[in-house]
Amino acid sequence: MARAVAIHVVFAKWCPHCVSVIDAMRKVGEELNIPCVLYDIDTPAVEKADELVRAHGDWKPDYLIPQIFIEFDDGTYMHVLTGDPRGVAYTQKLMDSFLQSNLYSALRAKAKASPASI
Repeated sequence: MARAVAIHVVFAKWCPHCVSVIDAMRKVGEELNIPCVLYDIDTPAVEKADELVRAHGDWKPDYLIPQIFIEFDDGTYMHVLTGDPRGVAYTQKLMDSFLQSNLYSALRAKAKASPASI
């Protein structure tokens, strides 16, 4: 597995699903020693957000947020989460599942084996 070099979060400040996801992803970034890049869809960052979601996420013209992507040192991106339209509790369950996943364990192990600076 390639090493993670950044976490990208597509969000909006008004989105109730996004608050806890952003906080969690900032902590993940700190743990993996990589930047957590935020793209607020209500700012000019929407262009990059749309590009990320169109290329790697759950795209439709009125796409769901938050969406989380991991960027790797080989140039690839992995989409790891889209907010669940059923409610914040469902999105939180998805976030918890990611934090307990084999993928996240592997990312932590890789970061410890080959630390990089932000």
